[in-house]
Amino acid sequence: MAIVTGAGRGIGAATVAALAADGWRVLAVDRGADDPRLPYAMATAAELEAAVNAANDVADAEVEAPVRAVLADATDAEAMAAVVAAAEEWGGLEAIVANAGVIAGGAPAWELAQDEEDAVVEVCLGAVMVAARVGIPALLRRPEPRAGRFVATASTAGVRGLPGLAAYCAAKAGVAGFVRALAADLRGTGITANAVAPGSTDTPILAESARLYDLDGAPAFAAQQPIERLIDPAEVAATIAFLCGPAAAAITGTTVAVDGGLSI
Repeated sequence: MAIVTGAGRGIGAATVAALAADGWRVLAVDRGADDPRLPYAMATAAELEAAVNAANDVADAEVEAPVRAVLADATDAEAMAAVVAAAEEWGGLEAIVANAGVIAGGAPAWELAQDEEDAVVEVCLGAVMVAARVGIPALLRRPEPRAGRFVATASTAGVRGLPGLAAYCAAKAGVAGFVRALAADLRGTGITANAVAPGSTDTPILAESARLYDLDGAPAFAAQQPIERLIDPAEVAATIAFLCGPAAAAITGTTVAVDGGLSI
């Protein structure tokens, strides 16, 4: 079974659905509440329930309702350890998708409010490290030969310097660096570590980015990508699901761009 954080909407909700369609049991994790440090709305508990219901509707599994909602803060190691324990009790943890993310900016790095900078780094990078800290030992507890998967959500922002988004760019670059080192640490264990790097994807984070740049809305970002459209969250989720599956066994320590050519 798999754990997916940031599962209430966007790429996370799409990933839960993609994994369920592939026959996975999933614990869909989201805070389900706003972050007082940030000026835009986070996914709600109701949105998480809706994402779980949608995933159960498309699930290809022998277990009835193979997707369950869990309200937990992905940056809280104790809360995430409890999620991991629940996964082990439900039949064993095989994959972790560290997807939770937020954005803040709209000002030069030295002018960004400290609490907003902290929120971005804690959620976008810190939550990935928490997921590894509490989740990798569970993957290692599986009997050999094992085939665990750790997948994190980075961003094209990790390889581009975007004005007014320095903290976000730094955190996402950190995700890519972290999975490279994690893959090296996992040498010979049968567990892989990878990331995906979406481009401009039709999510609430992109809508908030548009607000920060005083644009009319997320569609304004479509023109900057060679495919000349926004990426659908399901397109990113399909790559994440692939990286969680057996066909990706030889892929580790890499960041896969799902960015419509934005990084070329």
